[in-house]
Amino acid sequence: MFEVGFTEIVLIVGLALLVLGPEKLPGLLNKVGRWTGRARSMARQLRTQLEHEVTLEELAKSHPLQTGSATTAAPPPEPIYPPMDEIQQPTDDMDPGFVPSADPRGTTEQSRPDLTKPPQ
Repeated sequence: MFEVGFTEIVLIVGLALLVLGPEKLPGLLNKVGRWTGRARSMARQLRTQLEHEVTLEELAKSHPLQTGSATTAAPPPEPIYPPMDEIQQPTDDMDPGFVPSADPRGTTEQSRPDLTKPPQ
């Protein structure tokens, strides 16, 4: 069929060097390399997904679901974190002037207590 050998690749790179010049050729080769890498990555992900789907389908065929059986589903796992209303309750050891911020990065200047004034 259509085969590209080493001599053909050298000829193509030589022609590209003459047409584009030495300034633009490295950038073009970089882009082509990235496109090739992305295409290979997408093909690999597609192949993995198809193999996973086929495996699931084979498992489903080999182990059909038993309807009306006495087996029950496992209960859902317990939550790892306590509910939010328990987290937001102030404790006695907390600074009463501290107001938690909604900013996930931490407190903002508006939510920090004014430390220049003496406590009341």
